Amino acid sequence: MTARGLIIGAPRSGSGKTSVTIGILRALSRRCIRVGGAKSGPDYIDPGFHHAATGRPGVNLDSWAMSPALLNTLAADAANSADLLFIESAMGLFDGIPGPAGRSGSAADLARLYGLPVLLVLDVSGQSQTAAAIAKGFATYDPAVRIAGVVLNRLGSDRHKRLAGEAIEALGLPVVGAILRDSALSLPERHLGLVQAGEHADLMAHLDILADMAERSLDLDAIISLMMPLAPSGEDFADALPPPGQRIALAQDAAFTFLYPHVASHWRKQGAEIMPFSPLADEAPPPDCDVCWLPGGYPELHAGRLASAHAYRAGMEKFAATKPVHGECGGFMALGEALEDATGVTHRMLGLLGHSTSFARRKMHLGYRQATLLADCPIGLQGSVVRGHEFHYAQITTPGTDAPLAALADGQGNALGEFGGRRGNVTGTFFHAIAKG
Repeated sequence: MTARGLIIGAPRSGSGKTSVTIGILRALSRRCIRVGGAKSGPDYIDPGFHHAATGRPGVNLDSWAMSPALLNTLAADAANSADLLFIESAMGLFDGIPGPAGRSGSAADLARLYGLPVLLVLDVSGQSQTAAAIAKGFATYDPAVRIAGVVLNRLGSDRHKRLAGEAIEALGLPVVGAILRDSALSLPERHLGLVQAGEHADLMAHLDILADMAERSLDLDAIISLMMPLAPSGEDFADALPPPGQRIALAQDAAFTFLYPHVASHWRKQGAEIMPFSPLADEAPPPDCDVCWLPGGYPELHAGRLASAHAYRAGMEKFAATKPVHGECGGFMALGEALEDATGVTHRMLGLLGHSTSFARRKMHLGYRQATLLADCPIGLQGSVVRGHEFHYAQITTPGTDAPLAALADGQGNALGEFGGRRGNVTGTFFHAIAKG
């Protein structure tokens, strides 16, 4: 059976795309439909909610960071594992990096590439008929991106629904959902966006609240009827990040949480074993592993516990003496000498690299990154290019004297300088690797 797909987009972040997407996924999953979720672009939090809502792993489909061959392969995998695939847009539907056609990272790229229709979620708070002007702009902006239906979000009343809905339907666009304002539908947030699915108290209860909203406020059958066949072909993982070892010690707890699903999935497909350990539980990396990976996360929220985890600290030092250790973003922070938390208290970190970081002196760093590696490391060989994404508020306060790991450029190829650190077997950087460049 051929899967069918639909993109859920909006004019901007904060319009309610995630709540609508999760509500649809959970509601259809409760109907025992084989439904899956995907996320356009580099956001690594939403796929966790998609997984929780459906029981099927989420995936990122990123037209900028992934080569066309890898993108098709991951899209084909997602389509083969579900009958209905809902792709949630990042930011606004057309937002991406200016550059070669089809490689902006926007959800619109996926709509064009796969011929998928778009369900447009409009936050109509503070407007009524004006919502029709926005909908018309989306419908006419790019003829290759078809707006198939509209969901009105954050309505104040039935009259509000009628005024906005009738104006939009007069354009020939069906309104297939109308959601009243309800603070209970909001997902909790922190500085990097939503609180991750695994940290959400009473997660399944909240997913069911969103599913009840979808059943009550959306015409799910009409939404399904908008979906179109999705049958990308591909089995080309040449540009996927290879497993850094046969047995990979992966830090995994509330402090270390951000590893792209497609990266871990590919490692396993290549026969690698992922051996999780918890620094917060004072666990050391298993000594029979070939490599240790500290992923991104929230070490700034748990810096005191990490500083006092003596078995973890000793185990990391012993492991790094003979085997590769790599840290991304939060993992990079944990590899440094010290971390200043939001209250201004400085905590000792692993000291396997020489830098220190601060979350008290915050500045947002956000964007795609192209990294040319200056030495062999767990994410690639010297001279190779890796594409990834950076999103953090922490700043380096003391750079240390370690050699840099990579020469970085932004998403448009503008040089940013040399960043990251390497010392002996230890490497780290703030950016999250997505795929070979």
